[in-house]
Amino acid sequence: MTFETLQKDMIAAMKAKDKPRKEAISTLVSAAKKIAIDEGCRDNISEEIVDRAILKEIKSVKEQIDTCPDERAELKAEYQTRYDVMSEYAPKMLSEEEITKIITEKFADVIATKNKGMIMKAVMGELKGKADGKLINQVVAKLTQ
Repeated sequence: MTFETLQKDMIAAMKAKDKPRKEAISTLVSAAKKIAIDEGCRDNISEEIVDRAILKEIKSVKEQIDTCPDERAELKAEYQTRYDVMSEYAPKMLSEEEITKIITEKFADVIATKNKGMIMKAVMGELKGKADGKLINQVVAKLTQ
């Protein structure tokens, strides 16, 4: 996802007076800008930074949904709307089969050690942001059995 696309979509939501959508996209824009500033590339925000920001915000909203009490239905609905909008911008994640294929092809020598910690360290550098960490952990656990 490009930063410019996010900004255009935010402007479109503002023009359409779609406040929940505008707020969700605005959160993503702000998060991407913050990461870019922290990394010293304020003017040139890469897709990788935007994707990282989106995944981080989605995770945060998912936790809000999970921890929100059931009696606060309106708040939970607001979080769910925000989560749905942010999910539209999330990068496509790899499936379990794709993760297994990548790990077995690129990291065969590390898998041979059967050391789960070493395997995770090697694999996460390659797959971070492309696949869910829990799913990667499950695949590695299967391969080290």
